[in-house]
Amino acid sequence: MPLFGRDTELKDLSALVDGPGDRSGILIEGEPGIGKSTLVEQTTAAATGAGLRVLRTAGVEAESNLAFAGLQRLLYPLRREFDALPSRQFDALTTALGMSDSTDEPSIHLVGLAALTLLADSATDRAVLVVAEDVHWLDLASAEVLAFVARRIDSEPVALLATVRDATTSPLRDAGLTVMRLGPLPEDDANALLDTIAPGIPAQLRRRVLTESHGNPLALTELPTATADLTDNAPALPLTERLEQAFSARGSALPGPTRSALLVAALNDGDSTIEILTATGILLGDAVSSEVLAPAVAARLIGIGSGTVTFRHPLVRSALVAAATAEDRRRAHQALAETLEPLPDRQVWHRAAGTSGADEDVATALEDAAERSRHRGGAIAALERAAALSSTPVRRADRLLRAAELAVDSGHRETVERLVDAARMLPLTAEQEATAKWVLSGFEDGMRDSPAHIGELAALAAAVATDGFPDAGLRILWAAASRCFWSEPGPDIRRAVLAVADTFGIPDGDPRKLAIDSIVAPFERGEEVLGHLRVLATSTGRDTETDHFLSSAAYQVGAFDLASHFAGAAAPGFRAAGQLGLLTRALAIQAWSLARVGDLAAATPIAAEAAAFALETGQPFMYATVITVQAEIAALRGDYAQATALTTEAERAGLTAGARPVLATVQLTRALIAFGEGRFDDAFADLARIHNPRDPAYSPALRVCFLTELAEAAVRCGRGDVMVELLRELEPVAASTSSPALHLGMRYARAVLAGDTAADLFNEALEADLTGWPAERGRLHLAYGEWLRRQRRVVESRTHLRTAREIFDALGFTAWSERARLELRSAGESSPNRDPDARERLTPHELSIAQLAAQGLTNREIGQRLYLSHRTVSTHLHRIFPKLGISSRGDLAALLPTLEETAG
Repeated sequence: MPLFGRDTELKDLSALVDGPGDRSGILIEGEPGIGKSTLVEQTTAAATGAGLRVLRTAGVEAESNLAFAGLQRLLYPLRREFDALPSRQFDALTTALGMSDSTDEPSIHLVGLAALTLLADSATDRAVLVVAEDVHWLDLASAEVLAFVARRIDSEPVALLATVRDATTSPLRDAGLTVMRLGPLPEDDANALLDTIAPGIPAQLRRRVLTESHGNPLALTELPTATADLTDNAPALPLTERLEQAFSARGSALPGPTRSALLVAALNDGDSTIEILTATGILLGDAVSSEVLAPAVAARLIGIGSGTVTFRHPLVRSALVAAATAEDRRRAHQALAETLEPLPDRQVWHRAAGTSGADEDVATALEDAAERSRHRGGAIAALERAAALSSTPVRRADRLLRAAELAVDSGHRETVERLVDAARMLPLTAEQEATAKWVLSGFEDGMRDSPAHIGELAALAAAVATDGFPDAGLRILWAAASRCFWSEPGPDIRRAVLAVADTFGIPDGDPRKLAIDSIVAPFERGEEVLGHLRVLATSTGRDTETDHFLSSAAYQVGAFDLASHFAGAAAPGFRAAGQLGLLTRALAIQAWSLARVGDLAAATPIAAEAAAFALETGQPFMYATVITVQAEIAALRGDYAQATALTTEAERAGLTAGARPVLATVQLTRALIAFGEGRFDDAFADLARIHNPRDPAYSPALRVCFLTELAEAAVRCGRGDVMVELLRELEPVAASTSSPALHLGMRYARAVLAGDTAADLFNEALEADLTGWPAERGRLHLAYGEWLRRQRRVVESRTHLRTAREIFDALGFTAWSERARLELRSAGESSPNRDPDARERLTPHELSIAQLAAQGLTNREIGQRLYLSHRTVSTHLHRIFPKLGISSRGDLAALLPTLEETAG
């Protein structure tokens, strides 16, 4: 049958088939029956004819709780190619698909990388078209994997074609696919289709069909035969319901055994003919053969393939389920549960659906299924259903809150809110209510929480630990401590959190204790924390979580050189395990710290990767944190327009959430922009906000980290007296901790404020250990050179100004480098023009790939590191070579330092 009214859509889909790799793919969106499946069939036929390999899957409502069911269907034809995967990807994928004995939950991102590798390798011989229909019903795990793949196939000979209903959610909606919105057929095309379907239809009925169908092709096809439903007195129903009525009316005319078999098939979470016939036999009390399905095939409700039953349209399935009585549905589920006894994870859902009222046995079985689930989405659904079957309110609330905790870890905000709201409809214990508060604030590290809740969390942590669950208590305590960084609860609450931490009996050198102490009391316990960090810095790489805690501790106490070291050690472990959420946090700390010490070459690609992963893993406030780093880098490089745009974006998120560290870094960047434009009064005002407890940018830990910038602004705008007073206030803090950021800033400030007697203070500052702080060394040389020139010690000034210029040239501090050149010119010495560094000619993403290639990694190894396919890496390298004026990867090592060299 010809396809009416979709010429434009067919042209776009033909382009997708003709040029897979030119774009990620297309998401066809529209109401049921609008023609999504018909377009898919025409496209797959064209793809097959063009020599593409077509891999297909589809969402089925009954399977939506079975983790990775859709992915298994998609990748099953490639199963013989699994062995060629890297070991971690192989383990993750086979675990996800139930092909290994592992009980660990596989990383969704490693599974995604495995799927991407399989598809890219398969496309080496011929291009691949991935088809995913009804993705709104795909299990969440499969949908997340497909979204991961969709974001990364833009340079692969792989295209994705997916369909989704209107107003439904799916991870694929945010995966960068081109949306093709299908609307009703135009009037002429609707008439032409109706002429083809029912050429002899009476005029009155024709008008009615055209009116009722609203240009929906399925309605135009089916409604002419449903004349009983289209009498003039028939009530006006929504189109979907009208179509379901038409299908259910067709089903009601079938023999009783066939109707029973169809209901079993509609409720089954699989499409096996044997399963359907076995369960139907149990339901009817007598064995049945495949002939029982023949009338349904003749009625164009189902199709039978090689051992499978397929519904002609999803509305057929939903119509049959809706038409059955509750008792009929319950009995069909019970029959399926009996049939699926060897498959407990599938069986339990049918047991639950076949149960009316509370049933603790089934609820417990669902909890067990949640424990075995290979994806947290499946575990959440199992716990929520278990809650519904719970025999007591306490058990129901416990299961709902456990599901909510898992939803926090998975990044599903709306699910968390719904589950917690459901739990709060029940009488909660004090501990459950505290848990609900903790869970609700889990997405923003408590940034939208009342500071009072921090104390409640600390008390909850102590109670949970006392009840015999120290690990859970420590996790809650860590959440309370984290909130002390993002917000400012005041000294009393900080002391309360610290007191609880001290009761846990954790050794002082334990990384978890160091992290908590550093956040809650960065100055009071800073010296003790720094002592442990300096010792532990020699033993990184043994445990990823330990390194991550230590990076946080170092960051909090202003040891940014150590923070970048520990974070750099933690990142590979998170990367290898596919823990992209934690990897994002490690990369954020690493990028922030590297930017502060001045290593922009290393910070730039790390920040770009962290920003991309923050968006992909649903961490909006980590994203805001990272783009403040990108803004700072842009300002230091003199790109003030980019820096301003990024600070505006970050400030919007920071103000909404009350995220003080984000807002503090925004103010730093604004000051750097003002420096570059000669607006020193503005720079001082921007930085002074960070020290004002009444300002939302006030950050107790970070306010001591930008003293160098504040001191320079104060001197240049004549506010040295204010700076002197601030230094006096900070003296007790400096006496209690050797925080590098604090002491470097104070030494600089004392020198630039000293006037005619500054020489000794500058020399003292330069004699400090500045090995890991090149930017600070450059600023000192620049300030000292400027002071010497003002003292008419011009010859001496040139040495320091020349050193500052060389440092800033090497670091890529364009604006500061220009300042050094101007000062040198005033001192009577010209400077050579600065040629852009090779790294500055590349985008951050290209720089990541180029640096790894310079280390000697293969394309496949780079892909595994960056969660890309090896073909994408190859494409980027071929774009990189002309930018750098080279012809092969062998030339990269001479142009680019490795990440290790850069970070050092």
